[in-house]
Amino acid sequence: MTILLNSLAFLGTQELIIIGVIILIFFGGAKIPSLMRGLGRGMGEFKKGIDEGKRSFEEMGNDDEPSTKAN
Repeated sequence: MTILLNSLAFLGTQELIIIGVIILIFFGGAKIPSLMRGLGRGMGEFKKGIDEGKRSFEEMGNDDEPSTKAN
């Protein structure tokens, strides 16, 4: 698995063009915008989930602190 991830990090322009052409052949020009739209929505939902998790984690940390101040 790590070999695959390491090889994906070093893709050049030619390789990306070839991958793009293959995707275009498989899905066709009409389907690609809807695929990209779905990918964008998925990324947005993922980011919202991460932000919500961070907020709830921070709120849990704030609940543990004493709310009274010493005079």
